Amino acid sequence: MKFVCNQSDISTNLSLVSRAVPSRPTHPILANVLLTADAQQGQVSLTAFDLSLGIRTSFAAQVETGGEIALPAKLLNDIISRMPQGELTIDDEGDTPLSATITSTSGKYQVRGMGVEEFPELPVVEGETIYLPAEALTEGLRGSLFATSADETKQILSGLHLTLEQDTLEFASTDGHRLAVVQTINENASVEAETTRLEVTVPAKALRELERMLGMRDQSESLALYCDRGQIVFEWENQRLTSRTLEGQYPAYRQLIPRQFEIQVTLERKYLLSAIERIAVLADQKNNIVKFTLDSSRQELALSVDAQDIGSGRESMAAQISGDSIDIAFNIKYLVDGLKALPSSEIQMQINTPTSPVILTPLSGVKMTYLIMPVQIRT
Repeated sequence: MKFVCNQSDISTNLSLVSRAVPSRPTHPILANVLLTADAQQGQVSLTAFDLSLGIRTSFAAQVETGGEIALPAKLLNDIISRMPQGELTIDDEGDTPLSATITSTSGKYQVRGMGVEEFPELPVVEGETIYLPAEALTEGLRGSLFATSADETKQILSGLHLTLEQDTLEFASTDGHRLAVVQTINENASVEAETTRLEVTVPAKALRELERMLGMRDQSESLALYCDRGQIVFEWENQRLTSRTLEGQYPAYRQLIPRQFEIQVTLERKYLLSAIERIAVLADQKNNIVKFTLDSSRQELALSVDAQDIGSGRESMAAQISGDSIDIAFNIKYLVDGLKALPSSEIQMQINTPTSPVILTPLSGVKMTYLIMPVQIRT
């Protein structure tokens, strides 16, 4: 194998696939990235796979001799990312078997590799192809991924639940304390007629990598989705992400969302977020609570924090309040996460009682519902 490529091309693609290299591999080969050079197509592909998440990317190169080799991902990334911009050559045709020589304008490095026969193949998923608009997928991930559980013991909650219908995509995530649901339009509407619905729960880790990869692409593009036998594949242009899906019944989250509310509040999202971030400096790290006092007669929202042995703080702002006055408290982190994800300048907060679920929704942009459970106020 021998090819010449641009340093920035291989460095960018290496950093992408390296995200699928496990920090503690169960087998030595998994710490490697598979380099495959195709002389006919003039392309080099890089593949990394931790047996759950797999990423493959390709880029153009001058391929003199085709072939493949598995090289240690971290070392390769560290070397190539530090090389000067311009052309570099990689070949494995030296005297040392299972090694590659990387040559740039400033120097030459030799890296020992492993046999490609040990490298696990990415899963092949058969079945119908579903085409999704990249923009709708990006919007859905941005508005929901943050609410997945970081606790791996709650396996199903560590994933995002994706529902595809003929012309809509729904993204849902919950960690047991809050719930984010985003609905976007599938303008491609290319789900086959016989497919009425596809529901699947995908690990958040895989979808965070998908979100990063989509952020580097033209949002007007479409990508193909394949799902079968516990695997899901997202594929577009020169990139492919594959992931196992999570087994188990996802919570019936739609039943958690109240249908009627006693109190409705309209607020400027950025003003509220700024005020919370300021007052959070004084919040007690143990409970991390902010109290909302809604005064319907004065059409005002007051935020207050009272942290024992630290101090207290108060902020107030104008609000459009329909319904009775109320005191209600929230975990600051959950509130800030939701406010950052909501896409519009104005938001609506819908409340029933100080201890029942509260809904935050944007007044424009993507259709999003963020449910947060209040914290009981101790008197």
